[in-house]
Amino acid sequence: MAEATKHNTPIKGGTLVSDMKSLFSIIKTRRTVAFAYGFMFAFVAFTVFLAFNPNPNSGAPWFSNIFTTSSTTSGSGSQFSSFFSSFFYPNASSPSQQFQSSASCPQPQPSGSSNTTLIKQPPSQTQPIVNSDKPPIWSPNQTSSSPSIVSLAPKNSSSMPVVKNQTQSTRSSDKATILEANQTTVAAPITPVAVPANKTRSLSPKSGSSKSDAEKGVTSNYTAALNKQSNGTKSSVSVEQRKDDLIKSLLSCDLFHGEWVEDDSYPLYEPGSCPLIDEQFNCIRNGRPDKDYQKFKWQPKDCTLPRLDASHMIELLRGKRLVFVGDSLNRNMWESLICILRNSAKDKSKVYEAHGRTHFRGEASYSFIFKDYNFTVEFFVSPFLVREWEMPDKDGSKKETLRLDLVGRSSELYKDADILIFNTGHWWTHDKTAKGKDYYQEGSHVYGELNVLEAFRKALTTWSRWVDASVDTAKSMVFFRGYSASHFSGGQWNSGGQCDSETLPIFNETYLRPYPPKMLVLEKVLKNMKHHITYLNITRLTDFRKDGHPSIYRKQHLSPEERKSPIQDCSHWCLPGVPDAWNEVLYAELLVKLHKKSLHEQLQQQKKRA
Repeated sequence: MAEATKHNTPIKGGTLVSDMKSLFSIIKTRRTVAFAYGFMFAFVAFTVFLAFNPNPNSGAPWFSNIFTTSSTTSGSGSQFSSFFSSFFYPNASSPSQQFQSSASCPQPQPSGSSNTTLIKQPPSQTQPIVNSDKPPIWSPNQTSSSPSIVSLAPKNSSSMPVVKNQTQSTRSSDKATILEANQTTVAAPITPVAVPANKTRSLSPKSGSSKSDAEKGVTSNYTAALNKQSNGTKSSVSVEQRKDDLIKSLLSCDLFHGEWVEDDSYPLYEPGSCPLIDEQFNCIRNGRPDKDYQKFKWQPKDCTLPRLDASHMIELLRGKRLVFVGDSLNRNMWESLICILRNSAKDKSKVYEAHGRTHFRGEASYSFIFKDYNFTVEFFVSPFLVREWEMPDKDGSKKETLRLDLVGRSSELYKDADILIFNTGHWWTHDKTAKGKDYYQEGSHVYGELNVLEAFRKALTTWSRWVDASVDTAKSMVFFRGYSASHFSGGQWNSGGQCDSETLPIFNETYLRPYPPKMLVLEKVLKNMKHHITYLNITRLTDFRKDGHPSIYRKQHLSPEERKSPIQDCSHWCLPGVPDAWNEVLYAELLVKLHKKSLHEQLQQQKKRA
């Protein structure tokens, strides 16, 4: 009985067997808890390691998004929602995913020039990676009003670096952006980041100048301008490298094959800021209500047309004469360039017409003096480039003819200019020249009838022979600007033609007109010249711009009769406007020519040393 009591006595209310089972159960539970805590500690440690791993090419980009991108207050949600979406949908790309890394990039201070600078991230910084199969790259020359959007350049870009005017259109900011075939970025070991500033994502790359005495100081000024436009960012790519890359891209680029893109940084000068614009071209002052036509930039397909840096061009022109010769369309371009350059002159009161003129119609020539910089920008009226003539008629009266064998009367006055820009075209479409009856003359012979294309060829041949014989092309740069398109609808300028309802360019190339036969004649003449003449082929470029003409806004005050049936101007261009782009093309061509001249001078010096 005692033995039975000994073995069956409960320990604290239970038997020995049940207590042992309870003890093993407690030990088993603690082991599980310990394992769980150990796993959690390992997971946290692994997560921290990945998050602060300095390698920007980490295989887990969503960790980088969490720890390197600050949250945004925009309506796109928190960074953690972005994290979950990228975790569960790793290949999804949305605007919020593509552009939320902007806060991690240094924001430049607003400046007078709104540009985008491509920089290299230092190796010690974590590079934000966008979780998308295709990195979002802006097409050149798009504008955006948002200063916080960042674009990542392609990691596998193998092309040489070329600085681009990179701008994003506000009208298409909600659409995925694509990379143009010719677009390149600054090569770097780490993916370059575009740092935005202000409204426009454009950098105006520029070229160095030749080393002649008249151009001293240009290189240093240009370098300072490039550094200023970088908005204080430090780039591993030198200014000289950027200049060389720009020139290389321009050398192999067709500047005249492209499209018009919106750019909020344009026009090149504020509307109303230039008092030198003729009433005929001053559309805003004459009451034109829309201004969108001023917000377009010409963008070639295979390169970026550099923005015209007026300060740099002023330096290039020091001590020189730049002369336009031709019809009123060249006057349009002349006034455009004067306004662009005057806008960057420090003392605008020292920019004036040589004879104090303020209206630029009716005289044979005009000359604007930039006194502080010792150069002139001139215009000589010569609508045919050959001489208008008068000869006695049978009844004793005088008959107007066109001497196809003589250049214009003023040719001796401008043959020694440093830069010459010729044009002709529109006057060859008028009734008298188009019909060609008893009008064209060679020597004492007046043709009873002559086809206008043949007369055009004869006139240009006379001009070309004069250039070859009289212009020293080793000293003077000679350009010929092509035909500028007109956009009359429902008639011509004197028969009810209109364009006042046009407010947007043509965007579909199929609506462009065929290349003018007269320009084919011009190309053949230029090809047969002894000296090289640079052809500014702006015909197609202007054909897009049916929205850029003065139309009914060619005059500030219309008479009652003019209001009833106003004659519209669909040939010339509003300023600021399309001719500004012609001058940007001219600027790009000057950069290329000066680059070639500098290389030639260096080669000559090397030969002398050898």
